[in-house]
Amino acid sequence: MGIALAIASSFRDASVDRRLAVIGEIGLSGELRAVPQLDRRVTEAARLGFKRILTPKAGGKISPLSKDIEILAFSSLREAVETGLGN
Repeated sequence: MGIALAIASSFRDASVDRRLAVIGEIGLSGELRAVPQLDRRVTEAARLGFKRILTPKAGGKISPLSKDIEILAFSSLREAVETGLGN
């Protein structure tokens, strides 16, 4: 999903927020798929200083780590790209 967001960023000439982490895989039809150990990945992203984290909805519910971290869950690539690029 990170690579797809980078491609969309280049195509639209729009920047991605430096405090945004992206976790997930993309299916052939554009659906976002769950990844193993999503909780651990989100925890590590927060530890590294990311403030917003895009995740797939299929990964399940993630408990908020702190008030400073915003976890955004999406089911399609289109929704994730629109949010990731700030549109």
